[in-house]
Amino acid sequence: MEGKNYINGAFVNGASGERFESRNPANFDEVLGTFPLSSEKDVNTAVHAAQEAYDGWRRLSRIKRGEYFDEFVQLLKKDREEISQLVTKECGKGIVEGRADVTEGIHMVQYVFGTVRMPHGDVVDSEIPEKDAFMRRKPKGVVAPITPWNFPFAIPLWLICPSVVEGNTVILKPSRETACTANKIAEYAHKAGFPPGVINVLHGGCGDFLVKHPDTHMVLFVGSNDVGSEIKKIVAGFHDKMCACEMGGKNALIVLDDANLDIAVNAAIISAFKTSGQRCTSASRFIVHEKVLSEFEKRFVGITKRMRIGNPLDEDVFMGPVINQSATEKIARYNDLAKKEGATVLLDGGRLTGEHYKKGYFMSPFVYRMETNPKSRVLHEEVFGPHVAIIPVKDIDEAVEVHNDTDYGLSCAVITEDFRKARRIRDDCEYGLGY
Repeated sequence: MEGKNYINGAFVNGASGERFESRNPANFDEVLGTFPLSSEKDVNTAVHAAQEAYDGWRRLSRIKRGEYFDEFVQLLKKDREEISQLVTKECGKGIVEGRADVTEGIHMVQYVFGTVRMPHGDVVDSEIPEKDAFMRRKPKGVVAPITPWNFPFAIPLWLICPSVVEGNTVILKPSRETACTANKIAEYAHKAGFPPGVINVLHGGCGDFLVKHPDTHMVLFVGSNDVGSEIKKIVAGFHDKMCACEMGGKNALIVLDDANLDIAVNAAIISAFKTSGQRCTSASRFIVHEKVLSEFEKRFVGITKRMRIGNPLDEDVFMGPVINQSATEKIARYNDLAKKEGATVLLDGGRLTGEHYKKGYFMSPFVYRMETNPKSRVLHEEVFGPHVAIIPVKDIDEAVEVHNDTDYGLSCAVITEDFRKARRIRDDCEYGLGY
């Protein structure tokens, strides 16, 4: 694929002429596409286009705006399998997950289209009889979604679609690792007939320019804690700019003493190793009651050893590669660090070798047991790979304490047969998404 930026309804090359490659992480000799390395000049052009389109777009009725999404989703549904194959090849997740990624994105477009004929807003009683009080939604302006590679189809659509249906215009800056998928989104938006400038896509390392541009009014970011924290600092310097940042996690699966271990182990395997542990909601901490610890470990490690790792396009493969060389090195560093911090290694993981793995970034799972330790880095820092800690606890009080002993709070899951215990986890554990 020879990708281009999508600005003002046209596919154009970058101003600098520089390009970068997107490669298949399961076979890094395979170049999937080349794309413009966008510059500040490209950002200025895209922001101007989005500004010019904004007034006309926001003045369309919400119902009329929604009709574009109806056409958009029909195109996506027609090519669902083709897009799924591309997602899998580009980010390395299994084909079943690739299809789920695309389905999730399609569901978001359908949801947005479904809301356009549902009136919304609130009228409230005013304390002054001569005045009315009501609340209504108004668009913000030019929105800049900056999205990750691990859900290259769903997450851009999660951010683009609600923004656009409410009357905003957008400039998507996708991950370099999954530029092909973003280019496809632009192609389908173009075919759906969105007016020029309403949806724009810029490839390459131009996120900093987008965030700092005085005429981007909202930044939507999903990615690392380091980058998201920097975005928040920059946005804080503007009086009229906002941001929403989702920045990873150190998520826990809590297995209590009455847990159904069949369910617990199945949930643990899927959460830890789907997308090779590279989901922001992946569980990398298993907080397990000591009563069921031995049996849980035995079952979990046994299944993990039998797990098929390989070409993600193979329907029978459970786990594909990690995204790139940098990821393999980071995971290996944390594996070594766990050993230095005194972990009891149950399954020693690392870079896989051999004929089937030599041209990809394949890692085997690393599983260890470690007592809770507030000074441990591996128990508190996000690894983003198949790296799992099993932490024994003596009761639900300690489970809550261990869960909350992290700066992150994205997601949490609990396996129990007792609704009262589930409510305790729900109420006392700090998290955003609960399972």
